[in-house]
Amino acid sequence: MIRTIILRPIFLAAAALALAACSTFSGSSSTATGPELTVERAAKTLQVFAADPDLGYVRANMDKAKALVIAPQIVKAGFIWGGSGGNAVLLVRDQVTGEWGQPAFYSIGSVTFGLQAGAEVSEAVMMVMTTRGVDSLLRSSVKFGGDVSVAAGPVGAGAKAQTADVLAFTRAKGLYGGINLEGAVVKPRNDRNKKYYDARITPNDVIGRKSVSNPHANVLIDAVETLERESR
Repeated sequence: MIRTIILRPIFLAAAALALAACSTFSGSSSTATGPELTVERAAKTLQVFAADPDLGYVRANMDKAKALVIAPQIVKAGFIWGGSGGNAVLLVRDQVTGEWGQPAFYSIGSVTFGLQAGAEVSEAVMMVMTTRGVDSLLRSSVKFGGDVSVAAGPVGAGAKAQTADVLAFTRAKGLYGGINLEGAVVKPRNDRNKKYYDARITPNDVIGRKSVSNPHANVLIDAVETLERESR
């Protein structure tokens, strides 16, 4: 049985492996780099998921989500020691106005030990359904399945969702359920937040205080709002 181990040095090694593999991803024709490219890829990932006929739950329940975490690329690789990692963005809906806020940048990853080999690239859309889930993501780190509950999002006609703080939809090689996010650790990428907003900030500054903005984020916010309109 593969046992998930949250071990900082190995976690960092897995994240480095994932980030190196990201350079081969060709899902965007944009000349953007770094956080800008992550935002554009996140918008594309959301559009792909939204268009899939098997993901009717996402379209029908988008208006119930309090936040979204979108990871346009999660790389899982290794032999004996393995790991998965990638970059993600968090967008939170204002509970008063209903408007979606600016993206905050995160890393997502885990380390496993057991018989394994090869590599796999996945993308994920996570619907955060509870206030507890949102609050946990504003901390210095959060572990899925530990600090917050996570369940695989329902796929296919008639599929029903489990009760969880986070519903995770993942896809690899065109098939859903590509990677298990149970045990994954999500941490803010304040270096990316700084680069994108040109200021030393934390996710609380982006999500809570709303003290920064970047017009470039409209490409992602528009994709979220379009999907939400279709769910009504």
